[in-house]
Amino acid sequence: MLGDTTGGDRPERRRALILVENLSVPFDRRVWQECRTLRDAGWEVHVICPRGEKRDTEAEAVIDGVRIHRYPLRAATGGPAGYLREYGSALWHTARLARKVGPVDVVHACNPPDLLFLPALWLKRQGARFVFDQHDLVPELYLSRFDRGEDLLYRAVCALERRTYRAADIVLATNESYRDVAVRRGGKRPEDVFVVRSAPDVERFHAVAPEPELKRGKPHLLCYLGVMGPQDGVDYALRALAKLRDEVGRTDWHAVFVGGGDAFDAMVDLSRRLGLADQVQFTGRIPDADLVRYLSTADVCLSPDPRNPLNDVSTMNKVLEYMVMGRPLVSFDLREARVSAGEAAVYAAANDESEFAGLIAGLLDDPEQRARMGKIGQERITGQLSWRNSQASLLAAYDAACRDHTPVSALAAVRTGKKKRQRS
Repeated sequence: MLGDTTGGDRPERRRALILVENLSVPFDRRVWQECRTLRDAGWEVHVICPRGEKRDTEAEAVIDGVRIHRYPLRAATGGPAGYLREYGSALWHTARLARKVGPVDVVHACNPPDLLFLPALWLKRQGARFVFDQHDLVPELYLSRFDRGEDLLYRAVCALERRTYRAADIVLATNESYRDVAVRRGGKRPEDVFVVRSAPDVERFHAVAPEPELKRGKPHLLCYLGVMGPQDGVDYALRALAKLRDEVGRTDWHAVFVGGGDAFDAMVDLSRRLGLADQVQFTGRIPDADLVRYLSTADVCLSPDPRNPLNDVSTMNKVLEYMVMGRPLVSFDLREARVSAGEAAVYAAANDESEFAGLIAGLLDDPEQRARMGKIGQERITGQLSWRNSQASLLAAYDAACRDHTPVSALAAVRTGKKKRQRS
């Protein structure tokens, strides 16, 4: 739906402003899919986000009809003071650029952090509806990342989450677990919370011919794709690979870890200390074409996120990307991992590195099972987990947000007409 009409049957084009703090756009693939979905539905879409380091570096760009406004941002390092500087700078730039964009029908804020309700409230006072796109449960993220318990900062992030829920007209949840939190902890009405699952871009992810040379002379290739932060389990994967070598006696594999993050250097160092430097390769972030080459060649993919308060209820993008490429995967037994992957994965008991290693070995010995699991994953991604279903839910959420809401373009036309009548 394009919204209300004024002046006959001509539909007024609605305006959406999407706020992102922790990734640049279009590098944030979920946000970019949302942008294109809204654009195709007739919305005028603006995005405010930080600049990237190696890509998305322009201060302003129009890509595929989406206008992107970017600001410089230095990511936090060190303790709480670093995060205060990062978030303070991000909020200042977001407010500055929001004034430049002008009135919008919907302000769509993506967390983390749970601070973007502040500029959203200012835009709500100008008539916008606020859609909160909850990418992460920040209280659980805090507990999982910093291991400080329910201290003063934990209580602070809980308070910010409550303020965000309270301000939001509509909440987008990435899965049913997050939806339950929004209803139970956030106090939102069930009809105001829409599940918009992340899904890989099937146009971007499609298999190419395997390249045996990527296996570095070994019969098998193992692959990890994703962020390398303290909560992402790359250390669990590396220790499992050491056990695969030492306890299972398997050295017929080469492993590649694709991605970057706060823990990248520490993980490279850990691989050396475990004696894995000759068998484990760290690529950092690489172009999409190279990523597809590795995934097309991989025999088994790794999803080593340990069970913690965040991971157990979160949907891992890497799991979905392995599936769309038809790759079988090994995961720890997490609630939402099973919802996403089903029988496309085998599951080790939570955080059991020895069992994780044994499951890798079992898949390496069974090419028929690998092929069967890969087919199951592709069927799930192109069926019940496809972006088509998420598109419908996203547009339904926007329709709910804008119900009985006059488009800002129509309001502007009314104000202009009043001024003309006053001058005449």
